[in-house]
Amino acid sequence: MNIKHIFFDLDRTLWDFESNSLQTLTELFNQFNLSNLGMNSAENFIRKYKIHNERLWDLYREDKISKEELRGKRFYLTLKEYGIEDESLSEKIGLEYVRISPLKKRLFPYTLDVLNYLNKKYEMHIITNGFEEVQHVKLSQSGLSSFFKHIITSEKVGVKKPNIKIFEYALNKAKAQKDESILIGDDLIADIFGAKNAGIQQIYFNPNKIIHDENIEFEINCLSQLKELL
Repeated sequence: MNIKHIFFDLDRTLWDFESNSLQTLTELFNQFNLSNLGMNSAENFIRKYKIHNERLWDLYREDKISKEELRGKRFYLTLKEYGIEDESLSEKIGLEYVRISPLKKRLFPYTLDVLNYLNKKYEMHIITNGFEEVQHVKLSQSGLSSFFKHIITSEKVGVKKPNIKIFEYALNKAKAQKDESILIGDDLIADIFGAKNAGIQQIYFNPNKIIHDENIEFEINCLSQLKELL
């Protein structure tokens, strides 16, 4: 592969979204004394929240709801499952989540080691569907900012992965050629199929070894494997 540019996804590829979110939600459960409101455990609260959050994110990716609706509804609907219809409380929890979560620093194993290795050979960039203001905080707080020349967010571009336009925007911004670029991400649809449709080579990061029937040319389960490919 004659690669000059590497485009990384951020959440669930470099930044350990699940671990960081879990830690934040546990802190919020205690901070807002939710056990006193009839919630039997943080684990149950988090399980219910994740169901609503993932469903709302699907709607957001399909442009069926706005960023504000996503952020406003996910905690409201979670509290409602416990018979609590309190918009003020759900808004407060939501604001704290958006403030605290990006400050978490948990990365996938070997992230810094691999980025230091790749940084000597390639120009690297981020393409993310995450929100503009929080993604920059995540990168800064976790020590990743210096590795990446361009941070491309769907919010700034106006379209989300897998829309081909965000990949074309990223290539243009980086002054990169398709055949000299590769994307690394964890989402088969948004990252892998999106990049493929844009004519960009892809590496599927599958840390949980999810079984699938797709014909993937390059698949890794650990970021350290990138040293063997690039």
